[in-house]
Amino acid sequence: MAEDRFRVRPGKKLRLEDHDPGFTGRFEGKEDGRKHLEEGVERLRELQDKLYAQDEWSALFVFQAMDAAGKDGVIAHVMSGVNPQGCQVYSFKAPSAEDLDHDFLWRVARCLPERGRIGVFNRSHYEEVLVVRVHSSLLAAEKLPAEVVSDRVWKQRYEDICGFERHLVRNGTVIRKFFLNVSKEEQRRRFLSRLDEPDKNWKFSVADVRERQHWDDYMKAYEDAMEATSTDEAPWYVIPADHKWFTRLAVADVIVEALSSLDLHYPKVSEEKKKDLERARALLEKE
Repeated sequence: MAEDRFRVRPGKKLRLEDHDPGFTGRFEGKEDGRKHLEEGVERLRELQDKLYAQDEWSALFVFQAMDAAGKDGVIAHVMSGVNPQGCQVYSFKAPSAEDLDHDFLWRVARCLPERGRIGVFNRSHYEEVLVVRVHSSLLAAEKLPAEVVSDRVWKQRYEDICGFERHLVRNGTVIRKFFLNVSKEEQRRRFLSRLDEPDKNWKFSVADVRERQHWDDYMKAYEDAMEATSTDEAPWYVIPADHKWFTRLAVADVIVEALSSLDLHYPKVSEEKKKDLERARALLEKE
């Protein structure tokens, strides 16, 4: 379902206004989608177990969105059945002084998943062509030599990102990227909920409200970035995010489809190993 409907096709013009944030497909409501999500989570658990045991492939799932779109909840629910030993989640905040002393891909390259593991990026290297593009002062803070900064800087960064991700795919990392597409009105409601409910106050930041003033600039930055970097090897998906329950099951569908496309299986036991197992059985039965 989600694999086709929400995928950003390479070479195609992307207009986010053509993507309905409230879409729920054939599902009538949260309860209707619950069983589908549970089945997806269970299937993901099975696939992740084989991924870990086989120790050949790795998987990287990137999540980007406007504030309050539900990234944390999606990651928590979809990955709820995954063995923690085989999954690592990194949340990228504002770059540190050390980060700024390196190229813009350095900090994410350090966090890539090893073979056999799933890596989840809550925000990512795409911040460098999103928030940094919307707020040009952030680019100035990166201490780049004036000679390498031009009006082509964003196009060059798209090229660098595509090359980086192509390299990962060619070395056995399956990549899927998700933009959780929340509407401006739904974001407003979720911000008000954070203010109204004391248990959610900690999630609220006045800076989040200020960023709403740049909504159109962000939508343009997202469109340009996804158009330029959605490839056959590392596609983007625009996932409806006004209904959290649907967002979660749609993301689970894409992840299950991606892992199912790999030749995942438990390692085969050699004849010599089988003999060792039989000797071990004999020893245990004699005790």
